[in-house]
Amino acid sequence: MSGMDGREYLNQIAAANRPVGKTSGNIMSSKFFKFGLIAVGALVLIIILGTILGGGKGGEKNQSIELYLHIRNTNEMVQKYQPNIKSSELRSNSASLSVILTDVYKKIESYLTEKYDFKEKDIKGKVADEAESKKEELDEELFEAKINGTLDRVFAYDIAYEISMLMSEETKLLKSAKDETLKEALTSNYNSLENLYSKFNDFSETK
Repeated sequence: MSGMDGREYLNQIAAANRPVGKTSGNIMSSKFFKFGLIAVGALVLIIILGTILGGGKGGEKNQSIELYLHIRNTNEMVQKYQPNIKSSELRSNSASLSVILTDVYKKIESYLTEKYDFKEKDIKGKVADEAESKKEELDEELFEAKINGTLDRVFAYDIAYEISMLMSEETKLLKSAKDETLKEALTSNYNSLENLYSKFNDFSETK
């Protein structure tokens, strides 16, 4: 029930129970009016609590799906361009990153499947479109860098940025997550990403 519907319902109750004159029925009318107020108030409270609780669960699910897509797409880009990287150190760090990302997105997928009967083919709309758009943008930047001979530098910079964004998303999800297995997976992955972040962020072709 929306706020407007609640007010309209309350007004109807008030109108129906408004005393016509000073008669002995006024006492009963007043009681009914009070009971009506209490009933409406309780109903509104139940609806608000239900919305909050439902929103929390929905938020956790949606955040998990968004993180899952981001991790998977980032990993696809790492695997796609890693063979073209010249720096052996950067290739090694990319391989480590790919292992870490593969592990955590499989754990998130397992969590979503068990709790929400998740199927990737069901992901549609804004979430799917935004994830695909970001992936295409990253792909275009890395492909252009590959053509221009600047892949190592651009790859290190872009992946460092993606790592920082993943860490931020994991921190946000950790604050709302209730599932201990999910929280453990996110915490472990966060620590691993934190260790790798500086290796990408501080990469220099002159080393």
